[in-house]
Amino acid sequence: MAKVKTTFFCQSCGSQYSKWQGQCSACKEWNTIVEEVIQTPEKSSWKSPSRTNKRASKPLKIKDIDASQEARLDSRDGEFNRVMGGGIVPGSLTLLGGEPGIGKSTLLLQISLQLPYKTLYVSGEESQKQIKMRADRINPDNESCYILTETKTQNIFKQIEALEPDIVIIDSIQTLHSDYIESSSGSISQIKECTTELIKFAKETATPVILIGHITKDGNIAGPKILEHMVDTVLHFEGDRNHVFRILRAQKNRFGSTNELGIYEMQGSGLREVTNPSEILISKKDEELSGNAVAATLEGMRPLMIEVQALVSTAVYGTPQRSATGFNAKRLNMLLAVLEKRAGFRLGAKDVFLNITGGITVDDPAIDLAVVASILSSNEDDALPSDYCFAGEVGLSGEIRPVQRVEQRILEAEKLGFSTIFVSKYNKIALKNTAIKIQLISKVEDLVDYLS
Repeated sequence: MAKVKTTFFCQSCGSQYSKWQGQCSACKEWNTIVEEVIQTPEKSSWKSPSRTNKRASKPLKIKDIDASQEARLDSRDGEFNRVMGGGIVPGSLTLLGGEPGIGKSTLLLQISLQLPYKTLYVSGEESQKQIKMRADRINPDNESCYILTETKTQNIFKQIEALEPDIVIIDSIQTLHSDYIESSSGSISQIKECTTELIKFAKETATPVILIGHITKDGNIAGPKILEHMVDTVLHFEGDRNHVFRILRAQKNRFGSTNELGIYEMQGSGLREVTNPSEILISKKDEELSGNAVAATLEGMRPLMIEVQALVSTAVYGTPQRSATGFNAKRLNMLLAVLEKRAGFRLGAKDVFLNITGGITVDDPAIDLAVVASILSSNEDDALPSDYCFAGEVGLSGEIRPVQRVEQRILEAEKLGFSTIFVSKYNKIALKNTAIKIQLISKVEDLVDYLS
């Protein structure tokens, strides 16, 4: 019998201690350190000789390393491929997190049923019949997807050796447990051990592994932070459960950009890819309403036209409220200060509410101009023309600063039928003979004069 030992882990950050203490010295959280039993017997090898890559482990000169890109596996899902950087990289480990019920399992099951490769979908949360019922709604004709309900990693690897799948999907990493660790499933030591075994399997066999991860009430992926450091890609599946649209973002990606965005629409038959997100982010109205403005923004390489809504009203309770949904509240306060100082609008005694439609969060400073325009429109209760859009950053002096890739924004606005786009006059624009009017402005005052 191997010697059993115990150690103490912080359930918040994963720091390890030799004895219990009230406060974690790493993350400063109280009462998060718990005792876990660790057993370290000699591990038996799960490796299959026929599948293990026999690459020499020796140092190479950097100029002698093969720099050719490895062929990616096409997931047959354009939005997923875009966020991943062009497809699934062989031997990679991807972690997908999101709120309960947001559609993580549905997304990966749908991708599994679309793949032309042999796929093993391992579920520790649902039975095979439950998964079959969902699969019948999505794609009942697939013959290359195998379902396994198992939580013990040693049994999973035995089935992997027998089946030899091209892709492995684990739902979820918090439900797995290994015989080499005696603590319960979901504990820090179990998550680290199971992830380490999966990483070793993925790298030695060049088989991509996709993990589903639970999140905490704070929105972070449950388990130690080291889990996100160990994997190659960290994806977040976001959206409001009361709305039909879901957003897939990459928080970390070793094989591509982290700025890309994938948008899906939840339907009864699964998740539908939204190839033109501007259609869902701009509401269709029969009449023009005050407080609405359209911004030309970018998410990665993709241009988006999003609608900004503002409501300015007299403060009833004495202290004005400032509320922003999908936009940085501190930046909203800054723009309000600029309007009051540079344009002479007295907004100090008024409530201001701001909303980015579609349930998305935007960090692009180019929507500053649209935010200012929507606030001015609501304050004056005068609707902006529905064919106007805006792309500019507002500085503290009230100047309209240039934004990157402005030509791409202009072409997207022209394609969607907008007649006028407001941009900074300091942008260098080489476009000629465009159907859209490019209105160049330099200060917030110029925008006020043009719209009044």
